[in-house]
Parts: sequence; structure tokens; C-alpha cells
Amino acid sequence: MSSDKIAAQFYKMNENLIQGILTQEKGKAFLLGPNGEHYLETELIWDGYIRHWLGKPLYARYLAQRDYERGKPIVIMWPDDQVLNLPYIELYYNERLVKYLGSILGHIAINLKGEVFNFAFRVNENEVVKREEYLYRPALGEFAPHPVLGCFHVGDREKAYYNNFGRLFMRTIHVLRIEGPDLDTVCLSKIFHTELQRIHNTPVDPKKPGMYRDFDIFTQSCTTIIRDGLRRLGFQKLSGISPKDFFVNASHFFYHIKKEAAFKVRLYRMKQLKVPEAPYSAETPILNPINRIKQWRLPRY
Repeated sequence: MSSDKIAAQFYKMNENLIQGILTQEKGKAFLLGPNGEHYLETELIWDGYIRHWLGKPLYARYLAQRDYERGKPIVIMWPDDQVLNLPYIELYYNERLVKYLGSILGHIAINLKGEVFNFAFRVNENEVVKREEYLYRPALGEFAPHPVLGCFHVGDREKAYYNNFGRLFMRTIHVLRIEGPDLDTVCLSKIFHTELQRIHNTPVDPKKPGMYRDFDIFTQSCTTIIRDGLRRLGFQKLSGISPKDFFVNASHFFYHIKKEAAFKVRLYRMKQLKVPEAPYSAETPILNPINRIKQWRLPRY
């Protein structure tokens, strides 16, 4: 089969969503369709999905990446938990990964109407993916931790283990959701796409292979890139360097202006879906005393 035909076949698989009830019979998992169809019965379905969603309605589709055991496209599954109506922004404060010193301050990502932008010190983690991929990728293939070391490991280029499976299986995520007809998510998306392109075009430091050379916690990090993008959209008063401080500052800011800007603002928490591949995450402290006061003034969630 030609490469063009393979690409076309994958595109068709990727776009056609499969729906059904996650079911397991005789040790085999599949999605049960409304008329008794057994979808994905011959595919590898990650144990994390079975652990949390057995008996629940799910969506599924194929990813471009392949699992290392069989060399077949990985299947991603997720619940229908997203409401799409007005233009919206979701700011994600990810609690810290307790096994990694580099994660001591936690992490920030941003969702622009279903398109999640992620910036990080590892080059491969600077990406834009659909919401379900960011939250629910299975710990299979390159997304999984190394099977022996249990962490990020790229010693074997043929079988890299990036340990960046679904973030909701790795951490508890705090969410600031802003909805409003005047939110220019298209403009903000262009800003972040340009930033991703610049990052991937930056030459790699041979002393730090796989790392983003210009990453800097004070000027060029997950937090500051997203903060500065929102500032360019007109929200000049946003501040903060650490993920938790920026999240609290942004939450307080948008709650303060929501009436005059006709925004609908909500704070909520997505609790970590615990799997053996990751320990429980931990919340990070607020560093700026002013933001501690701002958090106290926010609604509890």
C-alpha cells in the first residue's frame, strides 16, 4: 500500500469516532454498541480505562502513535464530559509530580475551545493536542513510563518512553474556565502556534539533547508563555511566574472583571484518576503572599 493510501486510511480512522459502553467479557475488553456490536475487540485497550470506566459510555478513536508490543495504532478512550458552546478558555494548573524535581512548582497548560497548548522544558512536550489527548492518552507506547525504570527514558530511539500519558491520570488538575462571545480564541491560538513553531525551530543544545534550549523559569516557561499570550490578547494585569501563583492571580482577575466583560467564570477541580503508572500528585504552595489573599477571596471548589 502506498504512503498516500496509508495516510488517507489513518485520517479516516482518526476522524471516525466510535461510541459504546466499555465492557469486559472473558478477560477481553471492547466497546459495546447500541445493537450489540463489539467495537475494538481485537485492539489493545489500556488497563487504566478498565480500572475507572468499566460499564460507562465512552468515545474512542485511533492515535497516530503505535504501541510497542504489536506495532498497531494506539486506541484512546474518553468520557463525553466536554460542553462546547460559546468561545472559551480553560486554564489548567496541574499539581506537581512527586517523583520529579523539575515538577516541584507544578505545571500550567491552556485549552482554547478544545485545543490544548502545552509548553515545557522537554522539546517533545511543546505541543498542541485535542483536549481528550491531553487529559486521557493511555500509558502505552511512547506515552508510557519506562517499564523498568518507571520514568522518562529515551536511551532507545526506537522505543522512547516520554512518560506523558493522559495528564488526568498523572495529576489532579485545577481548572479556570472562562466563557464569553468576545473571547478571541482564534487570535490567541495563532499566538501560541507561532510560539510552538519558534520553539521547535530553536537549535538543540548538544549538551542537553531533547531539552528546549531557551527554557527559563522566569522568562520562557509554561507559565510565562501562556501569561504573555493572554497579555497580548488585552489582559495586561495578569501576573505570576510559578504555575500556582499565576493560576490564582488569573482566577481572581477574571472573577473581578466578569460582569463588565460579560464573561462566565467557573473554578473547579478534576481529581486524578489513579493508575499504577503514576503516584498521587501534590498541590504546590503559593509563593506570593498577595496571591494567598486573592485565593482566600475566591469561591471554594
